[in-house]
Amino acid sequence: MAGLLALAMTGFICIMTETLPAGLLPEIGAGLHVSPALAGQMVTAYALGSLSAAIPLTLATQGWRRRRVLLLAIIGFVVFNSVTAFSTDYDLTLMARYGAGAAAGLAWALLAGYARRMVTPAQQGRALAIAMVGTPIALSVGVPAGTWLGVVVGWRLAFWIMSGATVLLIVWVLEGS
Repeated sequence: MAGLLALAMTGFICIMTETLPAGLLPEIGAGLHVSPALAGQMVTAYALGSLSAAIPLTLATQGWRRRRVLLLAIIGFVVFNSVTAFSTDYDLTLMARYGAGAAAGLAWALLAGYARRMVTPAQQGRALAIAMVGTPIALSVGVPAGTWLGVVVGWRLAFWIMSGATVLLIVWVLEGS
């Protein structure tokens, strides 16, 4: 169960990383000295990273142990969310968002299959449901909470908090080794 919940948390981090900027466009735009519309390209850069990297990264890591691939994707979130939080340069921020999207593409490519391999065939449906529960939780609770948090403490600190939560996820995955 702990492993499946770690996969759910990975999905939560994927969705939160993707959607957090959407609720904070005026704040991000002001922080990066661009319009809210240009700040919105952070979501586009993430989507492009996810789309363009999922297949190549999956092929490049197909001979690796799944836990190693999962950790690589999760570490990508820490790195790229931290760069996003730290960056004052719009272009660097877009590159970091592209990288975060690439990490998500890799994570999404393995979550379902990894969840199914963790259990017996009779439990695969339940395992998949548990592993994917992070997505609706992120969309229904995480996005509004992330927007509220970003408005209250600033968008940069919201990304730092995402990085901190992701570090905790890395510890969780490593503890399960």
